[in-house]
Amino acid sequence: MISNLSVAILNGVVWGLIMALIALGLNMIFGLLHIINMAHGILYMLGAVVAWYLIEWTGNFWLSLVIAPIIVGGIGMAIERGLLRTIEDKPLITIICTFGIMMAAQHLVFMTFGGTPRRIPIPITYRFPLFNLEYPLMRIVIAAISVGVMIGLWFFLNRTKYGLWMRAVVQDREMAIGLGIPVNKVYMWTFVLGSGLAAFSGVLAAPIVYVDFMMGREILIMAFIIVIVGGMGNLEGSVIAAIIISLIQGIGSLFVPPAVATVFSLAFMVIVLLFRPQGLFGE
Repeated sequence: MISNLSVAILNGVVWGLIMALIALGLNMIFGLLHIINMAHGILYMLGAVVAWYLIEWTGNFWLSLVIAPIIVGGIGMAIERGLLRTIEDKPLITIICTFGIMMAAQHLVFMTFGGTPRRIPIPITYRFPLFNLEYPLMRIVIAAISVGVMIGLWFFLNRTKYGLWMRAVVQDREMAIGLGIPVNKVYMWTFVLGSGLAAFSGVLAAPIVYVDFMMGREILIMAFIIVIVGGMGNLEGSVIAAIIISLIQGIGSLFVPPAVATVFSLAFMVIVLLFRPQGLFGE
């Protein structure tokens, strides 16, 4: 039991860190652009699918970890510039538009990638002993990379000019315009960064889960739960909420089927909202 519990906790932390990256991108886009991006799960799926193609061509997972987020970030730029730019102040229309993007992209991937779930080769196959079981080293590497990206994101938002611009726009858009901050560029690069984070998460998750055209839907629901529990617009809250919810699911899966364990996450969200409607760390 102790061995299984240890594995469940480790799995919960690893998956929580991956989910945190997805939720951070979703929360950044909402916090700055006030867009409820229904296409965010698709960007996660595209990251994994693009990585699968890159690995098929190059055989190099680490190369796909760099290139796939850049490609999907470029797609995010096209979405922001080409579609959302003119309707970003119309919340209902942006929801419908991003939902349409989700459906269209999902269908396109189905036509090109097919409906058969695929596996990518795991780049690190070593397993280390954990009590009387073995645990994949690759998952620890994934967790370490996720933490590294979060530290880099924190540094970017708090120690660079562009990051400070983003925070200034969130605080007071009109004041930021008055100070000469290029708000439109900040919007665009925020969407690109959020899209890239979703794609990066998709690549990190690819060695753990099957890659298929439907993988973005469930993730989108979980990402919204995490953002709501952590507090809309609160990035630190998203990280903590992601780990708590993933631990609830991971440990819950020891006692009930994984699909049923998702109910625990929803119950946790309901309880949090009953006592903290603004989320655990929302204002």
